[in-house]
Amino acid sequence: MEPPQKNGGFRADKNNRSGPAGFSRLKNFLIGPPRDLNDRSLYRRLSLISFLAWVGLGADGLSSSAYGPEEAFRQLGAHTYLAFGLAAMTALTVFVISYAYSRVIEHFPHGGGGYAVASKLLGPRAGMVSGSALIVDYALTITISIAAAGDAMFSLAPLLAEWKLPAEILMIAFLTVINLRGVRESALTLAPVFMLFVITHLILIAGGVLIKGPELPDTVSMAGEGFSAGIAALGFGGVAALFLHAYSMGGGTYTGIEAVSNGLSVMREPRVQTGKRTMVYMAVSLAFTASGLLLCYMLWGIAPVEGKTMNAALTEKFAANIPYGNVFVLLTMVSEAAILAVAAQSGFADGPRVMANMSVDSWIPHRFATLSERLTTQNGILLMGAASLAALFYTRGNVGLIVVMYSINVFLTFSMTELSMCLHWIHNRNSDSLWRRKITIHIIGLALCLTILAITVYEKFFEGGWITLVVTGIVVLLCLLIRGHYSLIGGKLVNLYNSLMETPLMGGGPQEAPDASKRTAIILVSGYGGLGLHTFLNVFKEFPGHFEGVVFVSVAVIDWREFKGELMVERLKGKVEADLKKYVWFSRGQGIPATYRFTVGTDTVDEAEKLCLQLAGEYPHSTIFAGKIIFEKERWYHRLLHNETAFAIQKRLQWAGKTVVVAPARVM
Repeated sequence: MEPPQKNGGFRADKNNRSGPAGFSRLKNFLIGPPRDLNDRSLYRRLSLISFLAWVGLGADGLSSSAYGPEEAFRQLGAHTYLAFGLAAMTALTVFVISYAYSRVIEHFPHGGGGYAVASKLLGPRAGMVSGSALIVDYALTITISIAAAGDAMFSLAPLLAEWKLPAEILMIAFLTVINLRGVRESALTLAPVFMLFVITHLILIAGGVLIKGPELPDTVSMAGEGFSAGIAALGFGGVAALFLHAYSMGGGTYTGIEAVSNGLSVMREPRVQTGKRTMVYMAVSLAFTASGLLLCYMLWGIAPVEGKTMNAALTEKFAANIPYGNVFVLLTMVSEAAILAVAAQSGFADGPRVMANMSVDSWIPHRFATLSERLTTQNGILLMGAASLAALFYTRGNVGLIVVMYSINVFLTFSMTELSMCLHWIHNRNSDSLWRRKITIHIIGLALCLTILAITVYEKFFEGGWITLVVTGIVVLLCLLIRGHYSLIGGKLVNLYNSLMETPLMGGGPQEAPDASKRTAIILVSGYGGLGLHTFLNVFKEFPGHFEGVVFVSVAVIDWREFKGELMVERLKGKVEADLKKYVWFSRGQGIPATYRFTVGTDTVDEAEKLCLQLAGEYPHSTIFAGKIIFEKERWYHRLLHNETAFAIQKRLQWAGKTVVVAPARVM
């Protein structure tokens, strides 16, 4: 296949005239300088310990307490006596789903979450559906988090409501930039505000319950009377239906739980233990906060207020009973807005990872597996930012609408994951005597998730639910088309490779490297396959007797597939070198002296340019060649699915005064 090319601007330095030096300095200031790929401790320094993972990924779950419990409590209307049961059910659901995903972490220690689980246990197409839902879900994670953050902040200043949408746009832009710097940097940046949220809400909930503690027996008695009155008015079925409705509409409370299993690949070794510890932090903090807020709404008699969140109303009422109440209100609401911004971080952290995994499997364009100089999935981060902005504009920051759109895809992936794990234990029942115990948590989780999904779709289909289903369906269709295209091209390249391997080899060919004083062909290749062999044979077919040696050149590109641990660079070097040795063996089998060179980097064009210029100095009578797949009828999507690496390298080297020939390979 063609070498992957990183999107983005050319590096600007004294050897590269493609951009101003000022742009390079600005870029380094905003997102940081390139990483040193030869630093063997790099992966460890970029990975997250449990606490930072809780901040960077677990905050998605904790922040949902800013809108999930409120949405559930609103649905109760006058039947607030059901809040006791709702609080208990909320805590139970958090622990069930969290524990189920801890088991997922054990079985899928390299991450991938719902996409990896469904792909392996339900099949590639089911995995693609789960992955498509997750991509939409993570874009909406950013949108709802920022919209809810705006609501929290402007609850303090409702007269400035007209500035809410512009402020939310700026927040998304800010998060996009800091995520381009790296997940660890963004988590460290946001850790102080995360802890401020934890402390202020611990005081709010614990203090709120303690202050109202003496009234608790009377509150329980009134709730019992209210329940009896509700049964008399609505019947048991009516009360149960109301409870299930409120429970399902609060589904946004649980939406961030999967983030940890998706982001497992960026956690510190041992990953499984780190991931499970992070999941415990998330489960305990979310269960306490969400159920505690529901209980406090009831104890303090909180009702919805126009232009103000219920959390803001609760905080103001509570603060009237403590010293420096105004300061506490300010800190609590600022921390709530901040934690929601931190939650948006998980959309930027996990959304691009899902895209990278799907890119490796050819469901989406391969360029989404490419890493930037900062070793971030830059293309995915930028797409997540753009998609979340589009959703923000469409919904105008309406949290009620976004939470419906958001919850549907979350519980679709939850349900598919739980179903996958149920099937896993059924298939392995003969090899594990404890399979019944292990499958139980997934059966309970599946029942809860399907209940919330079904009720949400039924109740809210015409209130935003259809939008999510349509958008997800479009993503699924695009994935099918992209996979079909790549499969077709891959088959053509395999046929090309097979036909070229029939080329007879010369016994006892030359074993030496090319003579630097003679005419030499420098051929850029990527992996050992049909395109590279086709380029090599075409050079000596079109220029018979001209070249007397060849140097095969490759760039070992660190992409998402390779960024898996501290020995990533060594493993990649070994793979690339093995492929290059095959080219050398093939060339010498044709009677042509050959050698190879390679380098490591994240940008094929940058690294190939530097290496080719170096080789051009060593081999002064050389011409540089690169292969490029071409199509009889060029379509607009070909540029998106197939990079323009060969032409980009040609442009750079021609500017430097070198002769570069792009050899076409017709596959369609």
